[in-house]
Amino acid sequence: MAMGNFVPKEGHELVLTSVFDAPRELVFKAWTDPKRVAQWWGPHRFTNPVCELDPRPGGAIRIHMRGPDGTVYPMTGVYQEVVEPERIVFTSAALDAAGKPMFELLTTVTFGEQGGKTKQILRARVIKSTAQAAPYLAGMEAGWTQSLERLTAYLATHSKE
Repeated sequence: MAMGNFVPKEGHELVLTSVFDAPRELVFKAWTDPKRVAQWWGPHRFTNPVCELDPRPGGAIRIHMRGPDGTVYPMTGVYQEVVEPERIVFTSAALDAAGKPMFELLTTVTFGEQGGKTKQILRARVIKSTAQAAPYLAGMEAGWTQSLERLTAYLATHSKE
């Protein structure tokens, strides 16, 4: 789904539904265990040299995504709600070079059982943005889509854990 020149503004919500051939408990762990998250978070060919998660209400999220060109994109966040294995709600912010938030998202991920598989619904809503956020927000759908493709691949090779 190409977004063209569309840039999400405050209040815009992206909704992506996925079905994974893996048990719900494993998919939930793939979202809350930093060692697992580091293996799939971010667009294709990105790595996560820093991936620190404290998955409980008020717990911190700190991820540094490194692009293929070596550029590091730091992100922080806070868990609002963690209901194992059903739901995770967190805020996240991409930081500029000075460490200031460029935009903030409220992300809700729900996990439902579906015949031994997991139906996941991800909702990412823009709650704050600055002018410099535009290029990042323009890539939000592609970035999440690629992350979920990486999560699918991760689960395919780890579904028996």
